[in-house]
Amino acid sequence: MAHPQVLRDMALFVEVAKRKSFSQAAAALDVPISSLSRRITQFEATIGLRLLDRTTRKLVLTPYGEAYYEQALRLVEEAQRSFDELIAQARGPSGLLRIAAPPDGWAFDHLPAVVAGFMSEHEHVRVHLDLRPAVADLAAEGYDLALVTDEPREASMIARRVGRLATGVFGAPDGLACTGMPTLPEDLARHAAVVAGQTSVQASWRLSRAGETRTVTVSGAVSCNSPPLARRFALDGRGLALLPLLDAEADLRAGALVRVLPDWSGPPLPVSIVTTSRLMPAKARAFIEFAARQLGASLMPGTPEAPDASPVYALRA
Repeated sequence: MAHPQVLRDMALFVEVAKRKSFSQAAAALDVPISSLSRRITQFEATIGLRLLDRTTRKLVLTPYGEAYYEQALRLVEEAQRSFDELIAQARGPSGLLRIAAPPDGWAFDHLPAVVAGFMSEHEHVRVHLDLRPAVADLAAEGYDLALVTDEPREASMIARRVGRLATGVFGAPDGLACTGMPTLPEDLARHAAVVAGQTSVQASWRLSRAGETRTVTVSGAVSCNSPPLARRFALDGRGLALLPLLDAEADLRAGALVRVLPDWSGPPLPVSIVTTSRLMPAKARAFIEFAARQLGASLMPGTPEAPDASPVYALRA
């Protein structure tokens, strides 16, 4: 039977290895850095192997540390989940839930209601919502989960699809009054475009209507890395932009933007919740189930493809 101190040191090692930083791990564990470093050093001395290589600039796992981390992580996560489930059985999900999400219009419009509804059902959970343009490093930065509108690039990410965002082409009325309103997708090639999501000022837009699909190459003088910024450029008359309909709703009502080729839609943007492990605390699992129901009904209602309602989380390779 393992000594309790060994189990505690294993958990400390996992936290340091996960974040690759003594300072970040110490902050997350709320312990002094010196105490944490001393415990890891004593742990290495006990087993007779060096698990971490420390330099003034970085901390890396040794081959022994890599192998041990994979095993220890599963044990620590399983122990944490068992503890969380025990607490959840007694009083329901609890603790601080940290969520990262993109600073997009749909997030501003829909996430506050989702979080408020979730907290009304789970009074022992506190929520911190962090809007940020880039996908967070969940483990290193201490997030429980993140909402994303693109496919996770890391093979270690576990993703669940919870909704879709319909998209369309939008432009400022004054600019279109000068250049003329496009009537066919091919007309877009003769208009300036604001390219979002890549560094090139040229892109291929795929538009669909009633089973018909056309692809047109667009270009312009400006590109950016986020739909909200593309929307701002479109509002300023810098070109047409392919945007989520939810992000453009208020501007449409105000007359600041108009829908171009309203019968044609761009590819829907998938909205997913990502985590780093299938072994999640009760607070995270409860939020994912709640958000899947709420967002699936509100982001793109009435579409043939329903969001994934399965509780099984698929590993994206």
